[in-house]
Order: sequence, then structure tokens, then C-alpha cells
Amino acid sequence: MLLVVGRIGRAHGVLGEATIEIRTDLPDERFFVGARLVTDPVSNGPLTIESVRDHNGILLLKFEEVKDRTAIERIRDTLLLADIDLVEDHLSGSADEYHVQQLIGCDVVDVDGVKLGVLADVLNLPGQDLLAIQSATGELLLPFIAEFVPEVDIENRRIVVRPPVGLVELHHSNHQGTSNE
Repeated sequence: MLLVVGRIGRAHGVLGEATIEIRTDLPDERFFVGARLVTDPVSNGPLTIESVRDHNGILLLKFEEVKDRTAIERIRDTLLLADIDLVEDHLSGSADEYHVQQLIGCDVVDVDGVKLGVLADVLNLPGQDLLAIQSATGELLLPFIAEFVPEVDIENRRIVVRPPVGLVELHHSNHQGTSNE
């Protein structure tokens, strides 16, 4: 599956290096000399990494296909994608690490097996991630922490949650009587 691993930022110097906004937890595995990355938009790539270096905490990449500063500026804001095997990547990682793409569309049920909805998104906020659950009455947000999410079963596309007392009831009461008239 193609996943976004970075975004090309501004040019650095005159030789065609670009600052990279990293969007992966494993930059060393995604950005290495010889790696070939798909781009979005597709017309800007694919790009092959010619050099990789850290400059004061900022990742700088030079691509074989891009020769100078002007060319980097033309492809600024291009997304970099890598082909990642989500199953293999999950098996090699921690048991509680998931790619958002693995979670979206999973059924969300409470600890008693009652379906609350389907996971629509995972919101990455500074304090913690939130599960955005699409329920029959609208969107329900739940912190993605072990206390509230005791089980994630990727294989069976199911997430078991234990929401704080009153959250689901409050959500339902806030959305009763609302309709698209």
C-alpha cells in the first residue's frame, strides 16, 4: 500500500537539496540513498534519493532527477509516498502500533459487543490521538489510549472500546432530534 512518508519543503542551498517534512515514524527505513519514492502529484516523480543528511535536525534530501534549487522549488509541497506492506510492517513493529489506513473502516464495538459505529478517521493531536467514530447519530470522538481502547483486531477489522462513563449517552442525547431536513 502506498503511504505518505514525507512532503518536499523549500530548497536548501543551490545544488538541489530539499528540506523534507517527515510523516513517518521510521525515517531511516524510508529515506536512504537509492530509495525510489512515488510522488503526489504523480507528474513530479518518481524520485530517487541521491543523498540524505541531517542539517540541524532537518532532513535534507537530494534527488537524482532534480538538479538545482529552481527545480526543487517547482516540486515544493509534493508528497512522497513509499510502498509499505502493512501486514509485514505491523508484524515487525510493536503490538500496539498501527497505520491509520489499517484502522479506517473497522467496526467499533463496546466491551459488551454492541456496535457503536465505524472508524472514520484517527485525529493526530498534540496531546493524544482521537478515534473519530461515525455512529448512527453523528461523529463520536474517543481518546486512543489503552484505558478506552483495550483491543484492536486488524485481522477481523474490529476495535473494542471502553468509553468513559456517560460519553456515549451524552453523544446520543446531544444528537437526538437533529436531522437533515
